[in-house]
Amino acid sequence: MELAIRTEHLTKIYGQRLIAVNDMNLEVPQGAVFGLLGPNGAGKTTTLRLLLGLQRPTAGRAEVFGKSCGPNAVGVRSQIGYLPTNPKLPGNLRPIEYLDLLGKLSRLPRQVRKPRISALLRAVGLLGATEQQIQTFSTGMCTRLGIAASLVGDPPLLLWDEPTAGLDPSARRFTLDLIRELGKTKTVVVATHILSDIDQICDHIGVMHEGRMIFAGSMQDMKRYLRRDDFTLELEGDDEDIQRLAQEAAKLDGLEARIGAGDTLVVGIGDGHSRSGALAEVLKLVDAGNVSLQGIHSGHNATENAYLQLLQEDEANGFGR
Repeated sequence: MELAIRTEHLTKIYGQRLIAVNDMNLEVPQGAVFGLLGPNGAGKTTTLRLLLGLQRPTAGRAEVFGKSCGPNAVGVRSQIGYLPTNPKLPGNLRPIEYLDLLGKLSRLPRQVRKPRISALLRAVGLLGATEQQIQTFSTGMCTRLGIAASLVGDPPLLLWDEPTAGLDPSARRFTLDLIRELGKTKTVVVATHILSDIDQICDHIGVMHEGRMIFAGSMQDMKRYLRRDDFTLELEGDDEDIQRLAQEAAKLDGLEARIGAGDTLVVGIGDGHSRSGALAEVLKLVDAGNVSLQGIHSGHNATENAYLQLLQEDEANGFGR
């Protein structure tokens, strides 16, 4: 498997106090749309900055296309298109002026630079705003221009940090569709805390928590990680009654049960056990308990349940991590 990104024991500590990235081992295959998922403060942005060589690691190393990353790795940076969160752009320039400047810095000849800029502005829907100064742009327009800027050099690897942050539904849909399209020809790493974005566009995922990579693999592996999401029951009743129901369900042969968000009972079925038979047994307990059934869902929110369980298990491991 050809790798676009590889890290070994990558670590970044700020001021001997804050561990932003903690002993990270990561492999991103070439051609993947890779979701770097985690809560705010998990270390996602620091990871991207280490790959760009904007910061030096405290320990460990990172490679992009087999070449070491670092402040002096100009050749590596030329292979990367970077989109920061809410990009800060030169407000006094117009879009063509800004992209042309980036093209010159990338040493693109004029005959390549000019048609590429026109094509990019068309692709991101900014042809109608070429006479405006960037300082008049909305958040969505700035993100679109930042996307175009990351593509000026036609890099094989894109690192996009929270690309849908602050966007309205239309701009968000545009960005996700564009990522899906770019993933056909490039390796794309999308750092985000928005799980639904990852679920729609990514084929590989890494989950970060408190600087650590607690899961990395395919989306299929992520969803298979959790067997307990075979079906979810929406319930209405007192917390004690719902908790009692979960305890009784967990005693059934081949079943695992836990309380989910919003008064739900999440039931998993062991291998070799009938799903319909298991559901019938649980529904008998519901009828016998002092709760009412509001709805049943099967296979919904598999990624969300797996993600939440990963975070909960990492929190619970404590010193065992």
